[in-house]
Amino acid sequence: MAFTESQWTAVATLLGREPRGLEDIPVLDDGGQPRVIRVASLVDGKPFPTLFWLVDPVLNYRIDQDEARGLIKDLQTRVNAEPGLRASMRVDHEAHIRLRDSFLATGERSALEAAGFASVLQERGIGGIADFSRIRCLHTWYAAHLVVPNTIGGLLDRYWAAP
Repeated sequence: MAFTESQWTAVATLLGREPRGLEDIPVLDDGGQPRVIRVASLVDGKPFPTLFWLVDPVLNYRIDQDEARGLIKDLQTRVNAEPGLRASMRVDHEAHIRLRDSFLATGERSALEAAGFASVLQERGIGGIADFSRIRCLHTWYAAHLVVPNTIGGLLDRYWAAP
């Protein structure tokens, strides 16, 4: 585990509960506070395809506000109209699946296979999304983007940077 006890406590405070399946805190802010957490792919005996969670309260609030203003719909309209964006999203999802797979410990992989859940993680990309042309949630895309840059996170960065 690549985090301190105080960082674990900070995550628990941010979540309002004890974190389940917490494996890492791959992104910290400048003050050392958690921004993104990595969660196990098997939590309480069930597949958990969302690898990265955004726990930064400022970013969460900002994204909440943008989603409430219809940003997902606006970005999805753009994605639907631009085959290049859809192709980039597919590449992002496929890379995410490989990354998630690289974190699976032997016991975790065996448990997923024994329960018949191994295919679930091979079919779900960023945020557990099965349809690789859909955005669904900016929070999960941006959490993943802070770890490994992706198409939708990049669009969000440009949206925020626009005058």
